[in-house]
Parts: sequence; structure tokens; C-alpha cells
Amino acid sequence: MAERITGHTELIGLMAYPIRHSNSPAMHNEAFAYLGLDYAYLAFEVDNSTLEDAVKGLRALKMVGSNVSMPNKTVVGQYLDKLSPAAELCGAVNTITNENGVLTGHITDGIGFMQALQDNDIDVIGKKMTIAGAGGAATAIEIQAALDGVKEISIFNIHDKFWDNAVETVRKINERTDCKATLYDLDDKEQLRKEIEDSYLLVNATGMGMKPLEG
Repeated sequence: MAERITGHTELIGLMAYPIRHSNSPAMHNEAFAYLGLDYAYLAFEVDNSTLEDAVKGLRALKMVGSNVSMPNKTVVGQYLDKLSPAAELCGAVNTITNENGVLTGHITDGIGFMQALQDNDIDVIGKKMTIAGAGGAATAIEIQAALDGVKEISIFNIHDKFWDNAVETVRKINERTDCKATLYDLDDKEQLRKEIEDSYLLVNATGMGMKPLEG
């Protein structure tokens, strides 16, 4: 790592708090070395109280960009020059790019999901999908799918803290994309069966399998 850093090496960051547990620096620096990219990736402990200064620093140091994680994803947009359509609709940013001093906020969860489908020859464009979940990752997938041209999305969620977010996501999709979105209660198993029947794809974007719902 050290011997490949020169006076030309450019910096990419990760802003979050807490952050010292992250595997992102190891993963990204290994990828940069493998691809022959002259970048170095470092983790910075940044929370909401220091976020604005950190973004100013990113700009002043001409950093290539930065990833953004909790608790900054829903806050950082106000300090940037512009947002991607998906980031604007999601109200969250997890990646900042710096192009000639213009800082743009992106949300990549949905982009990554749609790319993974494409990589596996799964073409949902122009078709219907059913998805369970309304948290951060689920919202990004729903928004990106709608922007990319999925024809119809049936969203299922339990009546938890994310229900209101799901209502808002459906409104945004229906008002600002060509996709038709509908929200259903996940407890309505008969409706779930019905929606799955004429869907091309079923997606589980709930917290099931993650702590504390491993079982």
C-alpha cells in the first residue's frame, strides 16, 4: 500500500460514525491496486456535527469523492451542488463524486441491484415486480427500478416505522416516473400471493436475516 502512494495519488474517503470497524478501505484499496488506479481510500470519523466542514474539506482538497454512511446519508445532500434523480427521490446519498469542483450526490443501492439483475440476465424492464420492504435499501431499489423503466411495482410492508416512508415512496414513483406503484400490508398474504402471480420478479428487501432478525 505505502510504496504505491506518490505525489500524484488522489484521495477518496468514507464519512461515517462510527467507522473504524469498516472493511471498505481494505476492499477499495485492494481493488484500486488490482485495477492500477492511483487512488487511496481512507475512513474518516464524521458525524452530523462535522459533516459540513468535511464536505468543504473534500472540495478544498480536490478529493475524487467519498462514500457516506450513517448518520450522514439523509443530511449530506444540503451541502452538495446537485443530486442524482434517484438520490433526490430517495432523500439519501451514499456516494459523492467530485467532477471539476462540482459535488454530486448519488445513491448506489438501487443501481447495484439493477446491475446485478442485468449481470444475471434478468430483464425486469417493462415488467412488474413485487418487493417486500420499505427501509433505506428497499426504497433505493424501488426508486431506481421505477426510473430505469420497470412498468409496475407492488410494495409490501408491515405497519412499522417505515410504513410512512413507503407511502411517500409510492407517491413519488407515481407522480415523477412512468411506473405504477401500489402499497400493500405484508400481513395480507392473499394479496401477496395475487401480486406475485403476475409479477416477473419477487424481491425480499426486508431486514429478515439481518440482526436482530437472523432467524
